[in-house]
Amino acid sequence: MKLTEHFSFEELTASEVALRHGVNNTPTDPQILGHLNLLAHKLEKVRELLGGPISISSAYRSSMVNTLVGSKPTSAHVKGLAADFTCPSFGTPKDIVEKIIKSNIDYDQVIYEYERWVHIGFSEEGYVPRKQALTIDNKGTRLYT
Repeated sequence: MKLTEHFSFEELTASEVALRHGVNNTPTDPQILGHLNLLAHKLEKVRELLGGPISISSAYRSSMVNTLVGSKPTSAHVKGLAADFTCPSFGTPKDIVEKIIKSNIDYDQVIYEYERWVHIGFSEEGYVPRKQALTIDNKGTRLYT
């Protein structure tokens, strides 16, 4: 089911980890479904900013899938408010993070992860985005510089 012109419900809930472990990763909570719709619309703005298609490797994660990937229980992925992605036609993940930081995209968090992908998370409606930029690698987590 298409949520926006370029993003579908299936794309935002797909999970290789869920498939490998036989875990259902399909949300039914109305709040999460609303968040996924919001996420799709925000990702459209990111896609427009970058001028091309983005490849999503992870968006919504059920609590079980989130645990299996080793992420924190507070992850925006569990709420349906985050996506990990690349955009090879635009440039490297570092290029993407820098473009997003300088843009008017109202992200809550953007994370340059392991020099391989970008995590972008958004705030729930009614909350002010933190505009937090981080780097995560084998040295840990720190402010993006």
